[in-house]
Amino acid sequence: MKQIWLLIALSFLFTNCKQEKSNSKNKKEVDLTITSFDIPNTSIRAIIAENDSTVYYTGSNGQFGFTTDGGQFWSKKTITYNDTLTPEFRSIAKNKEGVFLLSVGNPALLYKVTDSTQTVVYKEVHENVFYDSMHFFDNGVHGIAVGDPTDGCPSIITTSDAGNTWTKISCENLPNFENGEAFFAASNTNIKIINNIVWIASGGKKSRILKSTDKGKTWEIFETPFIQGNGPQGIYSIDFYDENIGIAVGGSYANPTDNCKNKAITNDGGKTWNIVSDNLNPNYKSCVQYIPHSDGKKIIALGKTGISYSEDGGNQWEIMSDASFYTIQFVNQHNAWVAGNNKIGKIIVP
Repeated sequence: MKQIWLLIALSFLFTNCKQEKSNSKNKKEVDLTITSFDIPNTSIRAIIAENDSTVYYTGSNGQFGFTTDGGQFWSKKTITYNDTLTPEFRSIAKNKEGVFLLSVGNPALLYKVTDSTQTVVYKEVHENVFYDSMHFFDNGVHGIAVGDPTDGCPSIITTSDAGNTWTKISCENLPNFENGEAFFAASNTNIKIINNIVWIASGGKKSRILKSTDKGKTWEIFETPFIQGNGPQGIYSIDFYDENIGIAVGGSYANPTDNCKNKAITNDGGKTWNIVSDNLNPNYKSCVQYIPHSDGKKIIALGKTGISYSEDGGNQWEIMSDASFYTIQFVNQHNAWVAGNNKIGKIIVP
């Protein structure tokens, strides 16, 4: 969300929620192992975790890199546009054609990176352009990215040729947005895809769920009871365990200790949402993921305020760690990669 920094100060003036700070006494006594690797001079909010050994990342200052040996060696490069502009990347996606990096800000630059080339496959110039998240569908042929409105509707671009060309969807084929409704580029996880279904979560003036069941050709939009109304408030991350069971987390980046109406679950594919653990931990989180093979019960949510864990589908939570990370991706039920400011980590969940 481009305007978030202008609105952060204002958000402290408005609140409808009781606020309770995290209590360290609620910390769960588990042997959570975190191994961190220093990645200097970049804030990392987007990763692709392929397995225990391989993770790709992108971040600020034009950085892109990866490891294939579990973090012992990192291959890194800095990307510049026309040798003058250094993009800030907050979205990453990968298929057989290459790795795709999408920048925030004006101009929006979408790079296709291979072993030998880095090519801009999409560029958009607009004073309000700000892309937040990008993903491919399972086959890697179709892909989607979402950004803040430029013309009264969400900015959504899609590809049907494995990322080589991208097309922006007309507002005629998208839901209208209210003034001040946009998205958060916090962890590359406000998009979730299962089969042909894609969900996208908005925030700001309104915090809603956009849903398409045909890879983005047609759309529905659903209201949520999530905290909303001011710039940095709303849903920052969503995940779905299957086509019905899903969770959303967020809150207010400007007021990270607030834990009011910042966690919600759905059991009908995103049509209706129920607030859980209201005024209780966890507080602001930028990313949420279901632990694989847990029947939709075990969940990790994390952010700059630490790592929290639920084993009952999101109704109750425990604090696992105070470590600050922005994004997480599991590779199996016990192992995940995480990333944050100047660092990438591996975590092991018992």
